[in-house]
Amino acid sequence: MPFSIGPYQFTNPLVLAPMAGVTDRPFRQLCRSLGAGMTVSEMITSRPDLRDSRKTQLRMDHQGEPGPIIVQIAGGIPQMMADAAQYNVDHGAQIIDINMGCPAKKVCKVDAGSALLKDIKLVRSILSAVVNSVSIPVTLKMRTGWSRENKNALEIAKIAEDCGIQALTIHGRTREDKYLGEAEYDTIRAVKQSISIPVIANGDIDSAQKAKKVIDFTGADAIMIGRIAQQRPWIFQHIEHFLVTGELHEEPDEKQKQQWLRDHLNNLYAFYGEYLGVQIARKHINWQLGHNCQYSVNVKADLMQTTTVETQLSLIDKYFEQWNEKDLARIKTNLNYE
Repeated sequence: MPFSIGPYQFTNPLVLAPMAGVTDRPFRQLCRSLGAGMTVSEMITSRPDLRDSRKTQLRMDHQGEPGPIIVQIAGGIPQMMADAAQYNVDHGAQIIDINMGCPAKKVCKVDAGSALLKDIKLVRSILSAVVNSVSIPVTLKMRTGWSRENKNALEIAKIAEDCGIQALTIHGRTREDKYLGEAEYDTIRAVKQSISIPVIANGDIDSAQKAKKVIDFTGADAIMIGRIAQQRPWIFQHIEHFLVTGELHEEPDEKQKQQWLRDHLNNLYAFYGEYLGVQIARKHINWQLGHNCQYSVNVKADLMQTTTVETQLSLIDKYFEQWNEKDLARIKTNLNYE
């Protein structure tokens, strides 16, 4: 099950996708503790004028994380990307990942992310510039093409390998698709068969069974988990268990989920400070608890308004206490207990 990038070997082939506004240091630490073998920073701009901003500085903070430290950079100017790679190496990066996969408008409109897939010459220039600027492994994250009519994943994959890229992540959609439709695993499979560097498959992997199916079909060396980890960060444990044993892992009980969530929130408060930490915590709470109607009925409105750590944690505990009481009552009813 382990796989390698350059000199670095990972304990399993399960990668947390870099997601802007999601995969900050506290979330990466949470997912590593719950079975992710590899995590990647949020996307960091290559613009030197933004390096001192609070947002960029927080995204560059890897204190206390196990290595290798993987930093994803984004931009469309080869020399600027090369400079950004070297800057991040100087600040602790051990692997540089180049973003050519983000479909967001604000990224693509400045000719970065998946917008770069339109320009093969520029792709080669950026990859060569970054690889030649640093002595550590450089990886690439991309999509299958710019649009459904313009899929060039095979061509770019071969260019990447020629330029010295040491691993390739493919999200099985075009930029035009964003996150709609189904991922193209056949394209990922074709890329894997055409190059010799490790390939990481990404897109629509939301269960242990799906993970194994994607690995078996594509032949990928690893898989990247994105949006489902926001709701169920313990999915990495479940996938690893299934890949090793062929058996499904039991869903964690509510007490365990409560403890993991509380630990994560406390890490957020420590990282961002109380004011910002409480605000950022709201989306993580919504992702993990929003599927349950009792959450919306009982505590969501209050949680979206509270501004203190003490109140936020108290409301979380209130939710789990009410949920556990209702769950116990339901079990007793089903067993015909009085």
